[in-house]
Amino acid sequence: MLRLTELKLALDHPPEALRAAILKRLELAEDDLLGFSIFKRSYDARKKHALLLVYAVDIEVKNDAGLLKKFRNDRHVAPTPDMSYHFLGHAPENLAERPIVVGFGPCGIFAALVLAQMGFKPIVLERGKAVRERTQDTWGLWRKHVLNPESNVQFGEGGAGTFSDGKLYSQIKDPKHLGRKVLTEFVKAGAPEEILYVSKPHIGTFRLVGMVETMRHEIEALGGEIRFQQRVTDVLIEDGPNGKNIRGVALASGETLASSHVILALGHSARDTFEMLHARGVYMEAKPFSIGFRIEHPQSLIDKARLGPNAGNPLLGAADYKLVHHAKNGRSVYSFCMCPGGTVVAAASEPGRVVTNGMSQYSRNERNANAGIVVGITPTDFPGQGPLAGIELQRKLEARAFELGGRNYEAPGQLVGDFLAGTPSTRLGSVEPSYKPGVHLTDLATSLPDYAIEAIREALPAFDQQIKGFAMKDAVLTGVETRTSSPLRITRGDDFQSLNVKGLYPAGEGAGYAGGILSAGVDGIKVAEAAARDMLGLESTGSGAQSGPGCGY
Repeated sequence: MLRLTELKLALDHPPEALRAAILKRLELAEDDLLGFSIFKRSYDARKKHALLLVYAVDIEVKNDAGLLKKFRNDRHVAPTPDMSYHFLGHAPENLAERPIVVGFGPCGIFAALVLAQMGFKPIVLERGKAVRERTQDTWGLWRKHVLNPESNVQFGEGGAGTFSDGKLYSQIKDPKHLGRKVLTEFVKAGAPEEILYVSKPHIGTFRLVGMVETMRHEIEALGGEIRFQQRVTDVLIEDGPNGKNIRGVALASGETLASSHVILALGHSARDTFEMLHARGVYMEAKPFSIGFRIEHPQSLIDKARLGPNAGNPLLGAADYKLVHHAKNGRSVYSFCMCPGGTVVAAASEPGRVVTNGMSQYSRNERNANAGIVVGITPTDFPGQGPLAGIELQRKLEARAFELGGRNYEAPGQLVGDFLAGTPSTRLGSVEPSYKPGVHLTDLATSLPDYAIEAIREALPAFDQQIKGFAMKDAVLTGVETRTSSPLRITRGDDFQSLNVKGLYPAGEGAGYAGGILSAGVDGIKVAEAAARDMLGLESTGSGAQSGPGCGY
């Protein structure tokens, strides 16, 4: 098949117009086009009054070689790449050991799924609960101010991605099309087929719950085992003639499990596990992340600013945005994990701390748009030294937010107009904040370091120049956003193994190698392949040192 890209049609085009456009663009007779399918559909909104849909289509023609020759100088006509997934091998029937996967978020799910599909029968250890029980515990914080430190937005089946917008796009390099494997498995588990072709696919929390359960059942049907409420408290490391080797893990229950292949798919909030690994000498290093607030506007304001007269068109859905500002003090401020038609959620995982995140359902029909407005920081900004210094800063800021919010898990909030003026907020305006269990109005100036407050105050009016109304006085800031990405990296080599512990495979967002559902899933596949390759005695292909940015980007 051939792929034709950058085919533009009017937003309101009839279905038959796409075929006609293909015929015209490639100068084909009607019977020369045997069939086509949509690979990608996006939109070009630079001219809001003449918004265009942009297609990439895979086509089947009678003479593809002739067509390729005719359009050999046209970069928008090329052979369709093979995007199907190819397993590197299969476990022998007499395989002596089973790999262990620690964590059952997106990375752990795909690591376990691919291992199970290759016959390795992985054992998955998840410190939290199954997804439906976990959902009940999460509502306990949102509705009753009661936090369960082992079952919340961060911990439990599905990971932090379950309570998110469910974004399924990324800017990672993906030459093997592993992202297609992730999307295909999601569709098989119940996601809408449109995620295979829309430019910014998403699923939403409610759909993710059922999909995660379906994928778990497949892993179990293939011989894998998922154990919930099983917190890993230690790693069993043995000194060998060629260095340290993993030999298994110890659980809070007192049980030990032996394995020489352990995948760490921890997520970015497993702070006690990071501390344990550091104490055991596993190599890690501090890395940059970002801190800031959640901002909420009426979704209708964003739709109008981004889509103009096309706001509300069902093909376009709720509008999103992506903003960046380089402040005079040298800091970069950017929008993070934007959730159209969504809610701001309580995402704390430790008592006495407040953390915010964003979430949307598939429909994206809530009244507010929200996004993180965050400032990039580096290890030189951390209060302490060493790889755990970023966690120390996170905890300090989250404890301050808990204090400013009234010490009952309400979040501190402030109207944008008051924040820019430097005065505390005392009452809400036209924007009703969505955060549960509630927002306590205050002055956010002391919730973040001065350099972050200064940069955000400069950025908001600059963003208003790009999206009219962004700095509206009644928009609400809610603090604090500190879990944008892992504050450390459990560094690995080209073979995807820890730099100093053979058989230990740091993976996903917690290890500093992904950011968002899609990139975490892709990294889970890569690490599963690396572990399988080692168990099968195959040569490593490398590239384990790559990492990805955050929240679906």
